[in-house]
Amino acid sequence: MKRLFAILAFAALLMTSCNKKNPFLTEWDTPYGIPPFEKIKEAHYLPAIEEGIKQHNAEIQAIIDNPDAPTFDNVIGAYDNSGQILNKVIGVLFNLAETDITPTLEKIVDEAMVKLSQHENEITFNKALFAKVEDLNNRKAELGLTREQEMVLDKAYRSFADNGIALDEAGQARMMEINTELSTLGNKFGNMLLKENNAFKEKFGVAISEYTEAMTNEEDRAKREEMFRAYSNRGNNGNENDTKETLLRILTLKEEKAKLLGYDNPAAWILSDKMAKTPETVDAFLANIFKYAVAQAKKEVIDMQLVMDEDIKAGKLPEGSKIEAWDWFYYAEKVRKAKYDLDEEQVKPYFKMENVREGVFNTASRLYGINFEKIENAPKYHPDMEAFKVTDAEDGSLIGILTTDYFPRESKRGGAWMNNIRDQYVTPEGEMVRPIIVNVGNFNKPTADKPSLLSIDNVETMFHEFGHALHGLLSQCHYSMVSGTSVARDFVELPSQINENWAFDKEVLAGYAKHYQTGEVIPDELVAKIQAAGNFNQGFMTTELCAASILDMKWHELASVEGIDIEEFEKKACDEMGLIGEIIPRYRTTYFNHIFNSGYSAGYYSYLWAEVLDKDAFELFMQKGIFDPETAKSFKENILEKGGSEEPMTLYKTFRGAEPDPDALLRARGLK
Repeated sequence: MKRLFAILAFAALLMTSCNKKNPFLTEWDTPYGIPPFEKIKEAHYLPAIEEGIKQHNAEIQAIIDNPDAPTFDNVIGAYDNSGQILNKVIGVLFNLAETDITPTLEKIVDEAMVKLSQHENEITFNKALFAKVEDLNNRKAELGLTREQEMVLDKAYRSFADNGIALDEAGQARMMEINTELSTLGNKFGNMLLKENNAFKEKFGVAISEYTEAMTNEEDRAKREEMFRAYSNRGNNGNENDTKETLLRILTLKEEKAKLLGYDNPAAWILSDKMAKTPETVDAFLANIFKYAVAQAKKEVIDMQLVMDEDIKAGKLPEGSKIEAWDWFYYAEKVRKAKYDLDEEQVKPYFKMENVREGVFNTASRLYGINFEKIENAPKYHPDMEAFKVTDAEDGSLIGILTTDYFPRESKRGGAWMNNIRDQYVTPEGEMVRPIIVNVGNFNKPTADKPSLLSIDNVETMFHEFGHALHGLLSQCHYSMVSGTSVARDFVELPSQINENWAFDKEVLAGYAKHYQTGEVIPDELVAKIQAAGNFNQGFMTTELCAASILDMKWHELASVEGIDIEEFEKKACDEMGLIGEIIPRYRTTYFNHIFNSGYSAGYYSYLWAEVLDKDAFELFMQKGIFDPETAKSFKENILEKGGSEEPMTLYKTFRGAEPDPDALLRARGLK
């Protein structure tokens, strides 16, 4: 610890001298504006943030001091275009905080979060700025705005109104304190969970991203139970990385914030601008899916128990052994092999990471007319990172830059995600700024004698995250406030989830699934097995996802967490929803990073909500042909290019011609 503080003190001494050569304060002379990662030092971040705040304040003041009558361009347009230095720093800092964190960077992020939250508070509660926004909002019918401008104005107005601009002085002061504390607590939760994940790997030699595979292949039942208990109790071990106190504080602050804004609970506040609108709508939606999912899961338990009974007869297990939560992956795989003669180890040699990525690229090329070219010697923050130029196939114009970072390391959080380093938008001078998009994963690393070989789930994950990337890359909006993935949380998963549907199509597989040693295309027989097993174990998968979504809602529908015991609350929630003992929620409370650190608070249901849209939308592709040019063109123009420039359901109905069929998800998962 003393050494860490010494490092920070030394960094502080360097700040003044670094300012003049701070990469964030200069134009980036790099290919396509990719950040010059090798030149960016940890000592650069905080001075750049301070300078960025200073310049952003000046830009905000210029909007306020403008003597001309308020117009969309001189208020909202100027506001949307402000803070460019901060955008550059944030685009790099928070991506590295998730992919390549260090002890020093962790401290820098903590300090940056406080500074940025305070700065955001100052803007959110700036009455002079809001007065101009409110004036425009009151006159919007007479301003002659485009539909995108109307959506931007509405979003800007709500960013003030929904965050407490109407509160009295004491209420605003308290809201500022809440916002600042929340900004640091989420980061703290994520860092503690990262350390818990690393501790799991140190104990078992298995990364969190490899847990499912390890449990599938581990024959020692006692070892499976030990791993399961360690995995499912992350953040709940009473050590320095126990997350319970932190997450309860997060919930307490959210509850206070919701009440200050006039809502009964955080869920009501958070959902007010989402497609679902109310907690009651989400609860009913989830309850319906859960009913079908858990019924199917019970049948899956019966199938697995029959296989376990054979092990009992063979003397491998004691009499009376029953399927437990730590047995599911192991025996599900045995059932899959028996039912479909499908062994993951047979499949993996055809899913070399680079080949799968090429399949992802080729699918997008056929659908949306875009090309991909690797950028040699692109700036990198880590050797595993790669960069690609994405261009329009017809005229060669730049679509954007995609970077990929697919392998696990101790400095990277678990999971897979898409993020932006730079948004797409149009400058006031009319220049189109194209985006820089990040796709991150935690797939198996290559070894000296074997490349990275992906599981079926990994392949699906790569297609999923690239769907998000397409949403960011293909954006054709004018304003960054609504470009790309800046849409309602329960709409944002549509582009990602629909993209999964192409992953295991026979024609698509023939293009990328080639044996890493022989180059042989995946045999038709194996493709048929993959497709036949497509809905295998969907009772389990849907139940664990739905259970986590319900648990998320249960926490955020509380008016107060005072005096609540986390384990007791979670058990009661699982009992009330009817969760069977053989399954736990996909994320238990103490390691539910999505809802305490990743923006999915009262929003984890979004994956299922958007899957209704994605399955309904893909049914149109199946009717017309999965590479039908007109259908792909319509999806590109009405969904991928539009960002948040129109209401989500309006965009969807323009593409589909009707509202989505709610049973599309159940049909696709084989649950109805």
